[in-house]
Amino acid sequence: MVAMNAIISASELASDLAGQRPPVLLDVRWQLSVAKAAGEPAFDGRAEYAAGHLPGAVHVDLDAELAAEPGENGRHPLPDLEVFGAAMRRAGVSATRPVVVYDGGQGWAAARAWWLLRWTGHPDVRVLDGGLPSWEGPLQTSLPAPAEGDFEPVPGTEGLLDADGAAALARTGVLLDARAGERYRGEVEPIDRVGGHIPGAVSAPTGENVGADGRFLPAEELAGRFKALGAADGSPVGVYCGSGVSGAHEVLALAVAGIDAALYVGSWSEWSSDPSRPVAVGPDPR
Repeated sequence: MVAMNAIISASELASDLAGQRPPVLLDVRWQLSVAKAAGEPAFDGRAEYAAGHLPGAVHVDLDAELAAEPGENGRHPLPDLEVFGAAMRRAGVSATRPVVVYDGGQGWAAARAWWLLRWTGHPDVRVLDGGLPSWEGPLQTSLPAPAEGDFEPVPGTEGLLDADGAAALARTGVLLDARAGERYRGEVEPIDRVGGHIPGAVSAPTGENVGADGRFLPAEELAGRFKALGAADGSPVGVYCGSGVSGAHEVLALAVAGIDAALYVGSWSEWSSDPSRPVAVGPDPR
């Protein structure tokens, strides 16, 4: 079922925080770890959080709490649900209280948390559109101590694809590749074993779902984009990316457009690690 009101504006969030039932806030600032120039420091989401965060927000570590260790199932496989559930309860997440997730502005990490909470049964979770840069209110540096939440994650029966399911969907429905076009075409591959895409997948870079300010395009524009990609005719829709992070952002964009979609969490990092799986290269043939 499509998530209603999957995103929230900064002004709406400010109003909700001042209301009778303020949401739980999760800070999931993160950046993809790629090869860096010698001496360049790695991004530290916890340090960024400590330097200033939305009042009452709790930091969540994407690599440690929203994903398991990298391995044969990809760079960001599904987390152990006990670890994920404990992290959510530590942050104060309860089944009956709304949750708002934000990151540094790109939206990928926040979308990963949104997708996991939705897939494991939370009924009311939204992403701050535009992330922290969109917030005009005060920040705090003190660490909150929220009351323990009661959220118990229960995996959904829909919304998740494995490698076989993604391959089948590319033949029978619409499988969107959320990576940059040059990675889809196999022209460059900075991270994984080989470049290219899952045969039959459609190129749909997630960066084209947002404007220059990092906020999502209006729902009607997103619906038009996805319709042009074949994802609005009632056919089942799936999404993959490099490791199941930016793909979650595309699932979120589809939800804003009113379209259900499943996520192949292992994504290209899992698919390409197995030499027996087919790889297509070149432009989208549509």
